[in-house]
Amino acid sequence: MIWNGQNRSYYFPYYILSITLIFFSSISFYFTDKIKDYLIISLSSIVVSLYSVEAYLTQDFHNKIEQLKKERLYKKETGKKYDKRNKFDIYNDLKKINKNITVTVYPTLYKNEKKPLHTFSGISNSETIFCNENGYYSIYKSDRYGFNNPDEEWDKDIIDYLLVGDSFAQGYCVNRPYDISSVLRTLSNKSVLNLGYVGIGPLIEYASLREYLNPNVKKVLWIYYEGNDLGSLQNELKVQILRNYLNNLNFTQNLKVKQEEINNIANSRLIKKRELEKIEKEKEENQTIFKLKKFIKIYNLRYKLFIRSQPAQERIQPEPQPEFKNILSLAKDLTKKNNSQLFFVYLPEYSRYAKKY
Repeated sequence: MIWNGQNRSYYFPYYILSITLIFFSSISFYFTDKIKDYLIISLSSIVVSLYSVEAYLTQDFHNKIEQLKKERLYKKETGKKYDKRNKFDIYNDLKKINKNITVTVYPTLYKNEKKPLHTFSGISNSETIFCNENGYYSIYKSDRYGFNNPDEEWDKDIIDYLLVGDSFAQGYCVNRPYDISSVLRTLSNKSVLNLGYVGIGPLIEYASLREYLNPNVKKVLWIYYEGNDLGSLQNELKVQILRNYLNNLNFTQNLKVKQEEINNIANSRLIKKRELEKIEKEKEENQTIFKLKKFIKIYNLRYKLFIRSQPAQERIQPEPQPEFKNILSLAKDLTKKNNSQLFFVYLPEYSRYAKKY
């Protein structure tokens, strides 16, 4: 059942095919031998043609051509070779020449209350491999608390701007000085700190303010992304240690003084991720039977004809939870008590504007 039966139009082509075949099966008893011969030849030709097209699509020539264009453009613009390694391949290669290198580790939502600490950042003072969207892996040197900042920003007498948010705020797949906080730092010629981290939502963003907001911060920029922030919040509200930030205004994990523990937790997650990556690679290497089944089902051709041709559906976002309003209200109170100004920056999702306004 596709999407729990919600998208029944998915089955429409199969209904048409089934009805057509049943109809021809019924009337075939009245065909002459000559017509039957023609039908067998025609159907055989169609089947051979379908599988020939499927063989072409299985090789994914179109995507390979597009990827080659992308690689050539990248080489033309930069003079460098497009990096096709996965994150852990580059990690293993760079680890040989730099022991102080790590990979961005997403904060894990601990639903087990026995866990002593919930982290909001990564490993501190380390070259951190982030992601690749443009032919190169973005790498940044994390600060003393594991965020994407030049460490000396924390020592400034005045912090003019403090950013909170998810991957947009963190600087997804771009190097300094092209991340948001670096651009703001350059344009304003003022100090900027960034508490953004990939995969987090409004509750962790508020909790990060509670843990890391300094008295010398003048303005807080809350970067809200409509594409996934409310979904992230739904998951965060299930975690008791995060709900403590809503229920008790004096609650704290004292994360600033527990960075060594945070590093240990992140390193243990990194080890697990590497093990999972090895398992996934082994699965990919043993997918011959799976690929054969897809070929028999002419999966790629069906995808091109019936699925990709359907109009893109807007992703339905959850309604804002009552807690969301509460979180923003608490964040406003927190910044006001800190003598800081709070600015809410709303980032719409691209798909909402891609085809229609």
